[in-house]
Amino acid sequence: MTVNITNTLKQGQANLEVFSATLQDLAEADKNIIAVTSDSRGSGKLVPFAAQYPKQIVEVGIAEQNLVGVSAGLASTGKKVFAVSPACFLTARSLEQIKNDIAYSDNPVNVIGISAGVSYGALGSTHHSLHDFAVLRAVNNIMVVAPGDNFETEMAIRQAAALEAPVYLRFGKKPMPFLSDNKDFALGKGREIREGNDLAIVATGETVWPAMQAAMLLEEEKGIEVGVISMHTIKPLDTALLESIASRYSAIITVEEHSIYGGLGEACASFLLQSGYQKKFKIMGIPDEYTVTGSQLDILGHYGISEKGIAAEVLKLLR
Repeated sequence: MTVNITNTLKQGQANLEVFSATLQDLAEADKNIIAVTSDSRGSGKLVPFAAQYPKQIVEVGIAEQNLVGVSAGLASTGKKVFAVSPACFLTARSLEQIKNDIAYSDNPVNVIGISAGVSYGALGSTHHSLHDFAVLRAVNNIMVVAPGDNFETEMAIRQAAALEAPVYLRFGKKPMPFLSDNKDFALGKGREIREGNDLAIVATGETVWPAMQAAMLLEEEKGIEVGVISMHTIKPLDTALLESIASRYSAIITVEEHSIYGGLGEACASFLLQSGYQKKFKIMGIPDEYTVTGSQLDILGHYGISEKGIAAEVLKLLR
């Protein structure tokens, strides 16, 4: 049975814009909210925040390692810190600082990776963050989150601000449609936003929308009912939900804007295999190769992370 998706086609804002608006709302009530940026207030949609709360933003310039160190120091004094920088640099150039200064030192910094995945498009592989899930999944004491739409973004930011623990939140750039009218959200708990009978698609971040499009296309053209799960939290993984869909569906496909190595797919595969799962399973993501150049949609389309590409993989797996 399909959930009510009447509003699914309604276009929303970019998740980053919702992040900024939510942060402004939190900062109004809490002067301990601090944004730290590395010459990225514009790309991080923080210009309105800086104008409204000039004493609650710190600019370190293009110095991502300093960004993390300063953020950790502020958090250690009781500030609620959001460290904002492009995901590709933040989780590579500053990995040691995230590991040691934030995670291992248990400083409750919210690390905000912006323009994630292949959002930078034609700027090429140096600007793609296809490694961030993998490296941070291997670091103890940091949650890894990729909200799928505006609702998940707002809830994730509010809950992360109250969590008092290290969190990495990943955002792309394009406007995200409303996903479902299921308003339950909790960090660490995935959302089954569309029910089905045949196959389940487990997606995260901006890939949840093309997964939903593929499910609607397959129902309309083939009568195939595909379930869609927004696994917004990569770590810790919602293993209870995974067990549930593994028992109810004949096959599972995972979809992510990340390398096929070390991300959502391998996290799901590892848990399921060790739990005795013996049904069909497929990981969709970016393969281990020199990434093609183009717009974000061009790149995702090339690798099949699109409405028709995902639908084709569903049909192939079901056959």
